[in-house]
Amino acid sequence: MSKLPPPLNNLPFPVIGSPLFIISNPKLVIEQCKAGVVGSMPALNARPAAQLDEWLAEITEALAAHNAAYPDSPAAPFAINQIVHKSNDRLEHDMQLCAKYKVPIIITSLGAREDVNRAVHAWGGVVLHDVISNVFAHKAIEKGADGLIAVAAGAGGHASVKSPFAMIQEIRQWFDGPLALSGSIASGGAILAAQAMGADFAYIGSAFIATEEARAVDAYKQMITQSNSDDIVYSNFYTGIHGNYLKGSIRNAGMNPDDLPQSDPSKMNFGGGGEAKAWKDIWGCGQGIGSITDVVSTADLVARLKREYREARDRVLALSA
Repeated sequence: MSKLPPPLNNLPFPVIGSPLFIISNPKLVIEQCKAGVVGSMPALNARPAAQLDEWLAEITEALAAHNAAYPDSPAAPFAINQIVHKSNDRLEHDMQLCAKYKVPIIITSLGAREDVNRAVHAWGGVVLHDVISNVFAHKAIEKGADGLIAVAAGAGGHASVKSPFAMIQEIRQWFDGPLALSGSIASGGAILAAQAMGADFAYIGSAFIATEEARAVDAYKQMITQSNSDDIVYSNFYTGIHGNYLKGSIRNAGMNPDDLPQSDPSKMNFGGGGEAKAWKDIWGCGQGIGSITDVVSTADLVARLKREYREARDRVLALSA
């Protein structure tokens, strides 16, 4: 385990909720943090852009009130995801608001930028950058990121084809800073396994889609509870970058999930693939959803994960004994 800087040290539970495009909102983030999980959301979920100011105020005020009421069990910090790709014309505006509220954790995606990292450090925040390979991991740290999110095979949305075992062992050969693992993690045992491999945190997304607080349509939530890893397709058709999606949503859009054309990665976008749009119509989801059978509250989901985590730890301790 690495030496973790504030605000990543002393977290109540070693889990970061991944930012879910369109779906994450202040309600979900606040409940994640109150349950002991780092809650996060993409800045781009706030539309129009001015709404981000309102949302950041809501989150910071709610968490401050919780911490004042429960000083012995404070909430986990929250994170905001910034897409640093050139297609994001809101980045400067959204970063200014993150500076205003001194957002504790910034998660950067689709590119690593030294100027963004410096800006976050200026207000005392930390930067975690998501990567799909060891090559990109090196680039992120060289450009000033504090930590990494290894997005391994099976993760929802844009994901790598690399095994989590390969990614973690290669990154840990040279990097001893904060490291989270993403990819098919939806149980307490999987959280413990991520730590056993060398990660500091599990990075969980799809399980939080099927929660009462998530801003996903009911059909999306129900499809997750009725699906498993066989119902996930890996394609670059919709955005130009390979990602994992629910087959049922592709069928509902009138397409054959087993015969999707290839897209040109150089024409990356966030709403391609014809009339059906990712992520509005074509629903992103990871392979770990087989353990998700009901739509529950965020508090209940985290309570289950904590219980399973303790049970998994006890099993391992019994084996070692």
